[in-house]
Amino acid sequence: MNKKILISGAAVFALLLVWAIMGGDDSDDLDVFVEPETGEFDVSVSVSGELRAINSTPVLGPEGVREARIWNLVIEDMIPEGTYVREGDYVAQLELNDIHARIQDLELNLQTEEAQYEQVKLDTSLTLTQARNGLENLAFQLEEAEIAVEQSAYESPSVQRQAQVDLDRTRRQLEQEELSYQMRQYQAEARLREIESELREERLDLERARALMDEFTIYAPRDGMLVYHRDRRGRRTTIGSEVSTNEPVIAIIPDFSLMESVTWVNEVDIQKVETDQHVDIRLDAVREKKLTGNVISVGNIGEQRPNSDAKVFEVVIRVAENDTTLRPTMTTSNDIRVASVPDAIYLPLETIHLYDGSHFVYKRDGMSLVMQQVVLGPMNDNSVVILEGVEPEDQVLVSMPPDPEEVNRVMLDEEVLEEYEDEIRELEEQMQIEEESQFQEVEEGQFPGGEGERREENRPDDPPAAQQE
Repeated sequence: MNKKILISGAAVFALLLVWAIMGGDDSDDLDVFVEPETGEFDVSVSVSGELRAINSTPVLGPEGVREARIWNLVIEDMIPEGTYVREGDYVAQLELNDIHARIQDLELNLQTEEAQYEQVKLDTSLTLTQARNGLENLAFQLEEAEIAVEQSAYESPSVQRQAQVDLDRTRRQLEQEELSYQMRQYQAEARLREIESELREERLDLERARALMDEFTIYAPRDGMLVYHRDRRGRRTTIGSEVSTNEPVIAIIPDFSLMESVTWVNEVDIQKVETDQHVDIRLDAVREKKLTGNVISVGNIGEQRPNSDAKVFEVVIRVAENDTTLRPTMTTSNDIRVASVPDAIYLPLETIHLYDGSHFVYKRDGMSLVMQQVVLGPMNDNSVVILEGVEPEDQVLVSMPPDPEEVNRVMLDEEVLEEYEDEIRELEEQMQIEEESQFQEVEEGQFPGGEGERREENRPDDPPAAQQE
């Protein structure tokens, strides 16, 4: 019996021990405290971008199509994007309908001009022949008039006078006709030269059009990888696309040794971005690949991009490394380092709580908790700088305590708040402007990299009275 009692007592003791270890006060076990981190704090603007080559050779369609009165260039066939080509390899074929129609029109115009030229030659020959015949008849009449004057020497003076008058009239008529013949000859030669010039132009237009038709078959200008051309809206030029007649670029062959990432920054963050700022770059396709770069240009005029309601500004980032894995149109994640705070004290965003327009953290104070007012500084996607209210050795509660109404609030001195008046006002303005800013996401429980709890839902209905320490 005693043995059974001892065994039963040992079992009860074991159960009590297990309960003490695993049961106990669950709230303490669920509380997670963190200590503030110290050191250099980087503030970044995170945006996605797309790689493109700084230097590239354009693959051009036919030039001079406007002079040939060709207004539409449509790609009928094209080799796949990413194909490695050698110089002179086939790349694409443009539709030939318009150029064929243009050549037919020019051939008809040329035939018309040639027929007109022959007709003018015949008309000119006939007209000049008739004029020459008239000159010959006048020459005979002049000779007859001269004979009549010689024969009138034995006639009366009036007959002699009449014969002389007829001779003079015939001589003047012959001179006038000779001058008229010369003018007709000059006119005919000028008309023929004009038609010959038009005929030469028609022939040249036809030759140029036939030569231009050969350019509708497009070949690679040099060795390299073919990348389809994209317009300002990012649309690819591919089979069925219409090519600009002013700038007939259908593809490019990029130089992979120098690359840049083109990205678009919203109108809120663009004020922070400047040239020469350092950028950490990651390839979305190869997440372990880490690159660096720097901002080389910042757009001055905002644009309305597709699928975006806000104005955005173009920012170009030069990639520092020469990496063989980089390809145009690859998407990148770019962290533009816009500021750096040395010797900062910072906490995770999850530890910050908003109440009555002020920010607080829950930190240990001996064996209890206090709701400590803090002044926030710059922030990034994960953390925020604490300017006042927290020391490096403090332990800060990550989540909302189970009994916040029992936690005393500790407010900062008015002198301290006045000292940081500009920082507080700037943060308030930023929160009003950035409707989807990082800190507002924290308030709504949408923390980057993890799930957070909604501060509004867990905020005490009747918070404790403020206690000044």
